[in-house]
Amino acid sequence: MTSLGAFRGGEELPPALSWTADRPAEIVGAAPTGKQMGRPGPDQGYALKLAHLFHGQLRLGEREIEHDVIAGCLGVALKRAALFGRAPVIHDLDLAFAVFGFTGTSDTPAELQELRTTLFEAAGHHYDVQRAIADAVPDETLRMTPEQVKGSLTANWRNLLAHTA
Repeated sequence: MTSLGAFRGGEELPPALSWTADRPAEIVGAAPTGKQMGRPGPDQGYALKLAHLFHGQLRLGEREIEHDVIAGCLGVALKRAALFGRAPVIHDLDLAFAVFGFTGTSDTPAELQELRTTLFEAAGHHYDVQRAIADAVPDETLRMTPEQVKGSLTANWRNLLAHTA
């Protein structure tokens, strides 16, 4: 029987074996970039949980469906999070919805409403539509705060988007 002060030696573990990236789908070097490629980032699935916080809060037009709007704006939010090299946060989604006038207090310009109605149509069912929406928001806009985007939406919404207006 051992005393309370004595301790039993543990079993020594062997050192870990070396590991190499040799799986068939492993990306060697930098991830590919370009149109319709997206941007990899950590914990991107968390954006889905955050998106549910906007349920019932978005300002939608007559022909706009919340499911399509959320699916389209998720790509924008994830693109912003990846730009900063981090997991998505609520501000990424706030900015994504604000760029297209789905949040905020000011009135959304009629031309932007027309554009987004066509742009977001069936976005929840088509990956290429979701990618096109994300590609429509340039990095300069993604570097802004949601408040800056909301403040400049009425007068300068075309400057917030690329190749769509």
